[in-house]
Amino acid sequence: MSIENITVPDLGDATEVEVIELLVSVGQLVAENESLLVLESDKAAMEIPAPMAGVVKSIAVNLGDQVSTGHAMLTLDVEDTEKAASAASEAESSIGAKEAGKEKQQDKAAATEPDSAVAVTANAASITIEVPDLGTDYEVEVIEVHVKTGEKIAVDQALITLESDKAAMEVPSPEAGIVESVLLVEGDKVKTGSAVLQLLTDATTATAPRDDGAATTEPAQGVAGKADSPVPGLQQPPVTETSLKSQESGSGNGPGADADEDRRDRIYAGPAVRKLARELGVDLHQVSGSGAKSRIIKEDIHEFVKTQLSTAAGAGVGVAPAADIDFSQFGEIEKLPRSKIHKLTAVIMQRNWTTIPHVAQFNEADVTELEDFRAELKPESERRGVKLTLLPFLLKACTKALIEYPQFNVSLHSSGEYTIQKKYVHIGVAVATETGLVVPVIRNADQKTIWQLAAELVELTDKAKQRKLSRDDMQGACFTISSLGAIGGTGFIPIVNAPEVAILGVGKTAIKPVFIDDEFKPRKMLPLTLSYDHKALNGVDGGLFSTYLVKVLADIRHLSL
Repeated sequence: MSIENITVPDLGDATEVEVIELLVSVGQLVAENESLLVLESDKAAMEIPAPMAGVVKSIAVNLGDQVSTGHAMLTLDVEDTEKAASAASEAESSIGAKEAGKEKQQDKAAATEPDSAVAVTANAASITIEVPDLGTDYEVEVIEVHVKTGEKIAVDQALITLESDKAAMEVPSPEAGIVESVLLVEGDKVKTGSAVLQLLTDATTATAPRDDGAATTEPAQGVAGKADSPVPGLQQPPVTETSLKSQESGSGNGPGADADEDRRDRIYAGPAVRKLARELGVDLHQVSGSGAKSRIIKEDIHEFVKTQLSTAAGAGVGVAPAADIDFSQFGEIEKLPRSKIHKLTAVIMQRNWTTIPHVAQFNEADVTELEDFRAELKPESERRGVKLTLLPFLLKACTKALIEYPQFNVSLHSSGEYTIQKKYVHIGVAVATETGLVVPVIRNADQKTIWQLAAELVELTDKAKQRKLSRDDMQGACFTISSLGAIGGTGFIPIVNAPEVAILGVGKTAIKPVFIDDEFKPRKMLPLTLSYDHKALNGVDGGLFSTYLVKVLADIRHLSL
């Protein structure tokens, strides 16, 4: 026995990359240059081919692992390759013999067709397909169900997709047959051994006549449709199926057509791509892959969403999307590429503006006393080394308003049947960077002091501008504040950041005359715009929330209550 250790090849400039898909399993025969796994860096995804043929003995990596050049991937038994090649040779010989006696077999098939039908009924059996060994005792979530009751499935066809905290994986069918019943739904939690579905094993693959009149008795076929390989534990090499297909009449109605249909139904995409598709509500069956071997990549998702939104927007107003213009005919131009953040933000904002009926509530808060108090705190701010802007006070005021009016601290379920009330208060703050707009999240803002909020704002803003924000830093917000006060403007209407139901737009403070005690007095007025989802909130809700926010900002004593 000759065991070869296969390691990650030279990755060039990349240091650590993520394993996003495993393409082989233990015991599988792989050919030279056949893809073993898929790695993904910040810039691209790549398939790693086998440097030699062999049988997979062990796999040293899991989905979600970070690997680098020289990292162990798997081991191959090279000696078993010769046995498999011998098996393939015997199979080809068997095919040649069968072809030589093809006419005789056809006559025999016609004579025994009634007996074959009886055999199908007799051999059919109902079995339970279970979740295979996941390598952990923890429960994982069912994020996709790929089959339905009454559907005919093939061996290794994807049944469900499971997702853990680190990665997603498809569960293939170990048998061919007809689905009697599916025993779980999307969102269920399962673990190793959980029942997936009831399958009626289909013996027609072995006994039923082909549409093109080929022989019905195949000596190497069993109930599950697998070849009885001369090498124990190995599936018949792919050359057998290819040779069989080439020996047949070439009709598109035979088993080859069904296999092609199965391949077309399969989705080749990594976990990161599948998660992005779920977040944007994209059906991967409708997306054409531009990656290697038609694999779907993130750019395909973005392009699909862009096309759909353009089509929907055009259909909504009764006109087609605007055509591209060749501006070079008017003078010199330059094409400037957009960053991924810019493109993704555009897609999400277009979706939110199209699907959310926005209502904007305008108001002004008298922050004269608040600004005076902030000026008094300047010496302490310098001593603490924390820049105290107006934003920490806005954060504190918004937490008070969200607690006072909890109907703003919800998200709508996609069914529209109910809302999800949140018992925590996490607030996002929009930050402009060179690569685009990002929204880091202040968690448990209601439990933090003004100084703590100010320090965390500085930290998150710095991380955003250095592109060091993690996924956790930008998830879970209940409400968002978007401030253009430092830039200027008397107000603007921000777009609600779904699945939140409201967002606060903050303009620049201006000194205005306000009529107080029978006279006009100069006051510092802060323009505010509350945008909210009219599917979740009514105008009365918006008025109450906005008025309460103004009251809290006008009298900072309310912040301590």
